[in-house]
Amino acid sequence: MQRTPLHDFHVEYGAKMVDFAGWEMPMYYSGIHEEHHQVRSSGGLFDVSHMGRLRFTGRHARRLLERLCTRRIGDMSQGQCRYSLMCNDNGGVRDDVIVMRVEEDDFLVVVNGANREKIVGHVEKVRAADNLVAKVADDTLSSAMVALQGPKVMELISRVSSEVPTLKRYRFAIKNLVIAKLIVSRTGYTGEDGVEVILPAGMVGLAMKLLLKDVNMKEAEARVKPAGLGARDTLRLEASMPLYGHELGEEINALSCGVDFAIAMDKDKEEGGLPFVGQDALRRTRDEGGPRNKLVGIKIEGKRTARQGNAVLVAGRGVGTVTSACLSPTLGKPIAMAFVETSFVADGAIVQIDTGRGVLEGRLVPMPFYKAPKQ
Repeated sequence: MQRTPLHDFHVEYGAKMVDFAGWEMPMYYSGIHEEHHQVRSSGGLFDVSHMGRLRFTGRHARRLLERLCTRRIGDMSQGQCRYSLMCNDNGGVRDDVIVMRVEEDDFLVVVNGANREKIVGHVEKVRAADNLVAKVADDTLSSAMVALQGPKVMELISRVSSEVPTLKRYRFAIKNLVIAKLIVSRTGYTGEDGVEVILPAGMVGLAMKLLLKDVNMKEAEARVKPAGLGARDTLRLEASMPLYGHELGEEINALSCGVDFAIAMDKDKEEGGLPFVGQDALRRTRDEGGPRNKLVGIKIEGKRTARQGNAVLVAGRGVGTVTSACLSPTLGKPIAMAFVETSFVADGAIVQIDTGRGVLEGRLVPMPFYKAPKQ
C-alpha cells in the first residue's frame, strides 16, 4: 500500500489504518460518530492526499478539458473551481472531478484516488485522438492534500491568513509558504464550510504547524481534531454528495445522479464550446424522456439501517437499489440514497427496503438530508 505524506501524523494520533484504493488511510481516530459531531460543531482535519492531482498545461489545455468535462471550462475565471463529471461514450460516469483554473492555459484537476490511473489513460486517449497540444502531469505523489472542514475553521484560518476567509465558495488562492506554494480552495466534501489545501509533500510538517499553531489537538476542547474516512462518508451522505462506486459509475447514466447542474448539455452550441465525451448519448437519453432511474433520498423508520445493494420495494415490487446508507449521527435516524425508477419518484412516497433479514419502512424525502446553518 502507498502511504501519504501525513502517515506519521496518523500513527501519532492513534488512527485505525485501513487499505483504501491501494492507500494506507485512517478510518478513524477516536470513533466515527465522535469525529462526525466534531466536524459539524467545530472542525475536523482530513488527509485526502490519496485524491489524484493532475496538472493540464499548454496551448490546448482548455480545449482538452472542454472535451473531457461535462461543465463549460472556457468561461472559468482564474482562481475559480468548478465541479464536473467525466463520462464515457455511453454517458456513464468515469469520475467526478474538481477543475481549478490557475492561469489562462494552466489547470489543476482533482480526481478520485481509485480512478487516477484510469483517468490519466482516458485523458491521453482523448488528447491523442484530437491531436491536441497539451501536457498532463500527475502531481499526486509529489504533493499532499488536506481538508479543514467545520463551522469554526475559518476563525482558525484567520489567524494565519486574512485573504483565505474572504474567498467565495469554489474559489481558491495561491499562498507562499517559505519557499513553496500552497493552493487553498474554499471547497469540501462534508456539507460544512472549510478549505482544501494542496501543498508539496515535503512541506507537510511545516504547514501543519503553521495552520494549527494555536491548536493543541490532544485537548478535549480543540477547535480542530483529525477525522478519518468513516466520518467523511457519513458527513457527505448527510449532505447528499455522490460518491464514485455508489451513486456514480461507468454503468450509471450521468443524468440519473442528481447533479444535472454539472452537465452542460448544449455547451458545444455556445461560442467557443466543444462537445464532451458522452454528450451524444446523454442527449439521446434526454430526448427519449430522461433516464430510467433517478437518485432519491430515503428516511427510514426505526434504528436499523440499510446497506448498499439492498432492494427498494413499492407494494412488494422491486423498483430500485440502495447506493449508500447510514445511521445519521446528526439526525439520529437512518438515511439512505437509492436509484429508483423515475415513475415512482415523488417526495413523501412510501417505500420498503429489503435487507435480506427483514423489511424496513421508509419514505422519499428531498435532498440534502442536512444543510449547514448560515453563519
